[in-house]
Amino acid sequence: MINSKTTEYYHASYGMSLNYLSEYISNKAQQDRRLNCIIISFLLAMFIFTFVFSKPIFAHSDIEKIDTNSPPIHQKINFEQNIKNKYQKAYITFPAKGIAHIKKTKYVNNKPIKINIVEINTKINKNLSIKPQIASSKLNNKRTIRKIAQQENAIVAINGGYFKPQTGVPLGALMIDRNVLTGPIFNRVGIAIFDDGEDISFKMDNINFDIMAYTKSKAVKIDNINQPRMLSTYTLMYTPIWGKFSPPAPKYGYNMLVVGNKITKISANAIEFLPNSVVISAPKAVIVGLAKNNKEIYIDIKLQESLSGANHIIGAGPYLVKDGQIYVDYKEEKLTAISGKNPRSAIGYKNDGSFMIVTIDGREHASVGMTLYELARFMKEIGCEYAMNFDGGSSSALYVDGKIANSAHNKEGIAISNALIVSEENSVQISSL
Repeated sequence: MINSKTTEYYHASYGMSLNYLSEYISNKAQQDRRLNCIIISFLLAMFIFTFVFSKPIFAHSDIEKIDTNSPPIHQKINFEQNIKNKYQKAYITFPAKGIAHIKKTKYVNNKPIKINIVEINTKINKNLSIKPQIASSKLNNKRTIRKIAQQENAIVAINGGYFKPQTGVPLGALMIDRNVLTGPIFNRVGIAIFDDGEDISFKMDNINFDIMAYTKSKAVKIDNINQPRMLSTYTLMYTPIWGKFSPPAPKYGYNMLVVGNKITKISANAIEFLPNSVVISAPKAVIVGLAKNNKEIYIDIKLQESLSGANHIIGAGPYLVKDGQIYVDYKEEKLTAISGKNPRSAIGYKNDGSFMIVTIDGREHASVGMTLYELARFMKEIGCEYAMNFDGGSSSALYVDGKIANSAHNKEGIAISNALIVSEENSVQISSL
């Protein structure tokens, strides 16, 4: 507030008009308005300066792009700091360079959901490998996630695609090290992993294999490889990884044993595999047509163009996120039975190469699980531009750094057919059974 001594000061020093100053002094309301304007203008200027020139105040805004040309120690620090900024109020560990494990609880409609997230950045750790893995050397076997992880010396492992509970045979596309083990079912989605030894990249698409059998006089489309028969009219192919024997031929059909491109045996019964052999199982007319006047047969397996050159493929479904948008096609993939609230397993990735693995605990008081749409929203929320659902329910299990990280069924999870594992070359993981 300005007092009478102020008037004398201005009169002596600057020769101001006393009449004008006296009028201003006598008008207290005018002084208060002007003082308020000055204070507001000052505060507004300070806020603008802070907003423009300081770091952003939002939780995700501190995430910086990691410069892969910077020294490794700086890449590691940036990766870890970005994770901490992204997942505030979460429990975070770093099992290896380029791998973060996040545990958090999310509330949906005031109900708790316990979540485990593993984020992987292979660009700052070139020694990391991501690939599918089966439980044993044959398809008709099952093991717990811990045993699969330990036999492969994995840092992280999550249960993979669907499988037949009675036998353990994967129900869906599976390719490891460019060797096709099983074919797709119902054109369900899968992820292809490309690894040139320097960089790992990913592609998600509905899986379709083109399998043909050729003789001199005939070409026959093979409907699937190492999958249970759905229709007696299908022509299927089985390889030694199926087991010791092929399945029996379909009703009124035959099995054909091919060893090194040579047709060696035809039978209606199961056939024992030999080294370098396949069995074609089909209706009688198909087998007779292939064998007639032919002693040699050639099998050709082609991937769809979008997946050409992939090292590994694992299928499950449905889609959760596609092109950055929520996309849940469980009806098209014939997966309506799993649409309710359940324990979940899922994977996703960003186009910059970041890879996410997620499990959702469910069917318990402390965690109610998620629907497919809730899971899709969460995968998009953590930044996935593409995401897909894995086998869930009692199969859902996550292994991280020697421990089962989620609330798996029976603590260890059930025995499963296949998994997706993350390992590090030249690393030694020691875990207690």
